[in-house]
Amino acid sequence: MTNIICGVDVSADALDARIGQASAYQRFANSHEGVAELAAFCQHHRVDLVVMEATGGYEQRPFALLWAHGLACAIVNPRSVRRFAEAMGLLEKTDRIDAGVIAWYAAVKRITARQPASQTQQALAAAVTRLRQLTDSRTRETNQRRLVSDPTVLASFTAMLGVIAAQIRYLEETIVALIKDDPLWQQLDATFRTIKGVADRTVARVLAELPEIGTLSSKAISKLVGCAPIARDSGRIKGKRAVRGGRADVRSTLFIVAEVVRRHDPDFAAFHQRLSAAGKPKKVVRTALAHKLLVRLNAKARDARNTFALTA
Repeated sequence: MTNIICGVDVSADALDARIGQASAYQRFANSHEGVAELAAFCQHHRVDLVVMEATGGYEQRPFALLWAHGLACAIVNPRSVRRFAEAMGLLEKTDRIDAGVIAWYAAVKRITARQPASQTQQALAAAVTRLRQLTDSRTRETNQRRLVSDPTVLASFTAMLGVIAAQIRYLEETIVALIKDDPLWQQLDATFRTIKGVADRTVARVLAELPEIGTLSSKAISKLVGCAPIARDSGRIKGKRAVRGGRADVRSTLFIVAEVVRRHDPDFAAFHQRLSAAGKPKKVVRTALAHKLLVRLNAKARDARNTFALTA
């Protein structure tokens, strides 16, 4: 039986919905009331799956509310949808057309529903994101203060940095409490820390930004993060393999932490030395170390999840 898919083109103010590639179409407000009307529209057409693009966060409210209305939903990559449309020869672009293309793409790719994150997962992700923002702000304020000599302006920098420091401490305490309150996260936290160089923020970021850790194969998790080299071979040509896509925030964390880990772990140190001696570029060595760390974290998380399932 063919599933009925509703494609939704999301913007800040509107939700353009279309059943299948070219069937019923209607526009709704991107509000609680609008989503309720969209849910009724989908239920009337017996929709099995609602699919929308990631749109800078505007999709999060309708995604959560549609699940609350009992409708299975999924979020897809807008770049993939656009390239799919171009590959199909569809160069026109309107909200109505885009909604139909999303449904068409989902049908061809056999997109499946993705459950929304739990409230605890959302809280951890929000806290980790805010902590990163404040850390970046502290770095900017500190760098700017070095160029200032006026006492009044210096006092302003001191006051601002004090507020930022207090907020950072508060968020760090919040993150620790969230992890301690979740038995599985406690076990993953303890497991990750067996790798010397992996500390509080690394654990928090991995749990917040990569909740799939330990549930996927090494190859799948590497591709998800963007640490797996992508083949570019054609005929006699052997193209240079590079990493791309994936979750940039997780990858940047792994780059930094892997450098710390190699100073403490003989296996990582030997791996780094072997690649460097072979003349590999620094960027390649850096990526390989991050990939190795990710694979190890994934393996440890898989073991921890299996142990937790047996004891739960």
